[in-house]
Amino acid sequence: MSSLLSAVRSLIFVLVLIVTVIPWALGVLLLSVFRRGDPVYWACAGWLKVAIWSARFICGVRWRIQGMDNLPPASDRKAGVVLLSKHQSTWETFAYPALLSHPLAYVFKRELLYVPFFGWAMARMDMIHIDRGRRTEAWNKVLNQGKRLGAMGNWVIMFPEGTRIARGEVGEYKTGGTRLAIEAGLPVVPIAATAARCWPRKSFLLRPGVVDISIGRPIRPEGRDPAEMMREVKDWIEGEMRRLDPDAYAPPPAAGVAGQPAPTQR
Repeated sequence: MSSLLSAVRSLIFVLVLIVTVIPWALGVLLLSVFRRGDPVYWACAGWLKVAIWSARFICGVRWRIQGMDNLPPASDRKAGVVLLSKHQSTWETFAYPALLSHPLAYVFKRELLYVPFFGWAMARMDMIHIDRGRRTEAWNKVLNQGKRLGAMGNWVIMFPEGTRIARGEVGEYKTGGTRLAIEAGLPVVPIAATAARCWPRKSFLLRPGVVDISIGRPIRPEGRDPAEMMREVKDWIEGEMRRLDPDAYAPPPAAGVAGQPAPTQR
């Protein structure tokens, strides 16, 4: 019965997204004829607020955030950062613009621009869409636009694993985000998010529960090596994921030798 109820609620949620995104996207397209920049961004973020609050009231997907004080204050409009986040679900891509105080500039695959209405609205925002099949060209675009947006005080956000990763799994952390941070002189802020607990990847079947978001302390880029810096980011994110969602991760293998007890876990 609970599975059927979740399915019905998820269907209602998806219908709400479809019904609301069409007029909202058309409104954004009209607005973009007369205004660019922040007004268009915040208009799009308004629909994302509708999305995550609909998920909360219809499907029971709540959230709690810790570490907001690790981000630049809302009053500092020129403080650029590179956000590097765990990526498990569509939920966090919707939630970050809805919950954070600065305009975000996502690095994303350009194919999303072709999604009717949703992608058309995204195309009107100042973000970094790349052709992942052209790696050198894509990196140059990330670097040049990332520097420009960071200097404007926008927060560039990247998912270092590159795609959504199943709950309890770890993808390959690529160094593009730390390379950008070092080249642009921007601090990196790591983020752990347990969104797949409620909204699994490649699924629109939502489950009630709590998404935990933990924002880490900024990591300065001066004198750092991209690979070494990304290892620090990965270690923090994955350690935090195990703290926030321990049920999703298998316990480490016993380290004791035959005849000796394994170390006590704490």
